[in-house]
Amino acid sequence: MNKRGVVAAMVGSCLLAVLPGLHSASAAVDREKLLADPGVYGTFAVFKVDEAWWKLDKKARAKGVAEMKGVFQKHAENVTTDTYLLRGLMEKADFFVRVHSTEMLNNQNFLVDLMGTSLGKYLHNIHTFNGITKKANYVPGFPEDLKTALKTPPDPGPKPYVIVVPVRKDAEWWITAQDGRDAMMKEHTEATVAYLKTVKRKLYHASGLDDLDFITYFETAKLDDFNNLIIALERVKENRHNKQFGSPTLLGTIRPLDEILEILAR
Repeated sequence: MNKRGVVAAMVGSCLLAVLPGLHSASAAVDREKLLADPGVYGTFAVFKVDEAWWKLDKKARAKGVAEMKGVFQKHAENVTTDTYLLRGLMEKADFFVRVHSTEMLNNQNFLVDLMGTSLGKYLHNIHTFNGITKKANYVPGFPEDLKTALKTPPDPGPKPYVIVVPVRKDAEWWITAQDGRDAMMKEHTEATVAYLKTVKRKLYHASGLDDLDFITYFETAKLDDFNNLIIALERVKENRHNKQFGSPTLLGTIRPLDEILEILAR
């Protein structure tokens, strides 16, 4: 067995010993409901692994990985989580976790426990974004043809890439009359129609919960389409009111927890 196989086997045996029945209890919350409903809190926690972690022996790394997986299991009744690998695509971050629940306290408790593990003590929490999902503000006032276009289903198949873009508006945006903002958001939305099939989008409202106003989350299999989408959005009038767009922009791949933990245990 090669070196990677030995580490994976060690991690697997530790998990089975420490966390029996882990997989059977992993669906404690209604994931699809949390991802679809308004009024759900989302937290994006971005981590960099300290270089000292990689110098630990295999047994210590396997123990840390098992502890972290136990945290995901412990909080499964209150939060749903998604994990993403940034390592190799971003210089200053290795992975991030997206957490959803009906109470921000649940997100906090999960992350406090995660960072309290022996692996968590080697994680630098370099960014955290907090927001809440809401019903669409502008769509009800759109013309019917645009509303119909927005119902276009995404192309089938996996969308392995994730991009997260935090956004902050300038003061002028918030004091612009409602009809003025309606017109700009109609133009904004029209620019996205060509990419509805290939780029999935989810919006979080962050004003008052963060230094941001919005967290925009995207999934796609075609990064070229995403690139063209952003170029199209940079050309509309609403873009003039983006005081911050990105900085940081997160680019990674959607990976299951087990795969990320296996990478961290190598």
